[in-house]
Amino acid sequence: MIKTIDHGPIRELRLDRPPVNALSPELVVALRDAIEASPAGGARAIVLSGSPGRFSGGLDVPLLLTLDRPAIEAMWRDFYSLLGAIAGSAIPIVAAITGHGPAGGTVLAIFCDYRIMAEGDYRLGMNEVRVGIPLPPAILAGLRRLVGRRTAEQLAVSGAVLSAQEAFKAGLVDEIVPQDRVVDHAIDWCKGLLALPPEAMTGTRRLARADLEAIFQTGIDAELKVVVAGWWSAETQSVLRMLAERLGKKVG
Repeated sequence: MIKTIDHGPIRELRLDRPPVNALSPELVVALRDAIEASPAGGARAIVLSGSPGRFSGGLDVPLLLTLDRPAIEAMWRDFYSLLGAIAGSAIPIVAAITGHGPAGGTVLAIFCDYRIMAEGDYRLGMNEVRVGIPLPPAILAGLRRLVGRRTAEQLAVSGAVLSAQEAFKAGLVDEIVPQDRVVDHAIDWCKGLLALPPEAMTGTRRLARADLEAIFQTGIDAELKVVVAGWWSAETQSVLRMLAERLGKKVG
């Protein structure tokens, strides 16, 4: 589900779960473990990428609808753990958004150090409300930090899905480059950062991102209870099942 490609000291973790790199419970855990293991494996930076045209389609809703409550609780806990691993990573992480990346794909990107998106007819956005999922507080906090409170409110409440240019204008991504240059450009960005005096860069980065890491350090158990309860609400289940039907997936 993940291809590991080392470019010298820069490790590319490429999502590889066809057809859309949807986030299954297994992929969530595998990605968290790969991120946490990368520094010990000699990596000094990480590029998180996807397949051409598809970064990640977000949570695998049809699959998740087949799971019972304990499994959903475990999935959300692991997903928060993954986001915490990105936010608190000891080494920089760049999101190389190689194509579409709505919902969970966008969530992964907002906790990275930097976001480079492919130009073209690709979409990004926090469309959780549109599919019946109340946006979790930790994710909203990360979005606010990235784009500001007012823009975060507009994006989150409306569930807007943005073009690459719209995402750049909103501050959701930092750069737009040709699709075939996204990963290479992310690697170059990492090289530029790693060329700086390492102690000064690492210490300043740690200080600058302390508030992002802190999102996942207190109150998470209570928040997860609310998030899981919301998942099982009648409205959320109804909208998610309609979504699964539109995707042509039967849910028992």
